Amino acid sequence: MFKINVQSEPFDAGKEIAQLTEGRTDIGAITSFIGLVRDFNERPEVKALTLEHYPGMTEHQLKKISQEAQSRWPLLGIRIIHRVGRLEPSDLIVLVIVASAHRQAAFDACNFIMDYLKTQAPFWKKEHTSSGDYWVSSRVSDTEAANRWRV
Repeated sequence: MFKINVQSEPFDAGKEIAQLTEGRTDIGAITSFIGLVRDFNERPEVKALTLEHYPGMTEHQLKKISQEAQSRWPLLGIRIIHRVGRLEPSDLIVLVIVASAHRQAAFDACNFIMDYLKTQAPFWKKEHTSSGDYWVSSRVSDTEAANRWRV
């Protein structure tokens, strides 16, 4: 099961894992990443984060990232959920779940998907602080992390 959702609604990671694994006996490993909104980033005291995306383009790019992961590792399922809209500190923002017969493929694919999601997926983040709002810049560390997967 390979599913991608860009949504404003909260998600339940446990429910998503249960749906991915229901009735499956071939899955030997599940890895997941859950990202949360922090109360700091480029500036301290982040009060909220607004995520914007280009509908259609964003889902297409997430699908391409998922397909690339599938071409590199023997995967049995991928679930990607990324929230958009206004979120506050401690809100869940992203979920990546990867299923495989073996743990290393699941670990590697989950890392790959997150590294590419951070650098290749068209999301725009605006942080709201007590000193004003600003668009979040891309990070060199994210680009360096994604570059390790280039072949």
